[in-house]
Amino acid sequence: MATFHLTDSTWDQGLGQLLPDNYEERATAFLNRIYNEETPTYPARQRVFYAYQETPLEKTKVIILGQDPYHQPGQAQGLSFSVPDGMKTPPSLRNILKELDDDLGAVRLHQDLTPWAKQGVLLLNAVLTVKDSQANAHQGQIWETLTDATIQLASDDPSPKVFILWGSFAQKKAKLIDTSRHCIIQSAHPSPLSAYRGFFGSKPFSRANDFLKKSLLSPINWLE
Repeated sequence: MATFHLTDSTWDQGLGQLLPDNYEERATAFLNRIYNEETPTYPARQRVFYAYQETPLEKTKVIILGQDPYHQPGQAQGLSFSVPDGMKTPPSLRNILKELDDDLGAVRLHQDLTPWAKQGVLLLNAVLTVKDSQANAHQGQIWETLTDATIQLASDDPSPKVFILWGSFAQKKAKLIDTSRHCIIQSAHPSPLSAYRGFFGSKPFSRANDFLKKSLLSPINWLE
């Protein structure tokens, strides 16, 4: 196929081999429509592929899969679960930081997760855009083809990785992952509706680092 450059990242070469020939054209048309007609749409258009750009395939060690971006003004950054410092902390992120504190015995002072992305944590939402105040508004329209291919590409890559799948939605993606090479950490979702059903106490951060160290890879500084 022609050169694929949708995400403007090193993921594009591999994604272009997995996606339909017309996918980039269709995705670009979708973006043009929603950012012209469904204003406001989140995240800002230049941030739609931010996770790919901040965490290149060759540096990816951990994948944390979310569902879709936060749908209130100023929250969505293009990274799953992350919001800018200074924003009110969303409930799921609050529970993630609480589990991090319990797991590692130390408090992370920031809610912006960009430092994780820079260390090799792909903070990927299965759906990359959302309409204002309408959660899951773009589910089932265009993005799952791309993000499923992203998970497949990460799994096909020979370097061992940790896939952190919180909740039933994320866990459905486990079928795309080669468990002979990679580690899957699953639990309930950090949402207040389910966090006490197995998310709290699951210790995903220390378990991820244990696997990375056993694989002779540098661990993630989750407190950064």
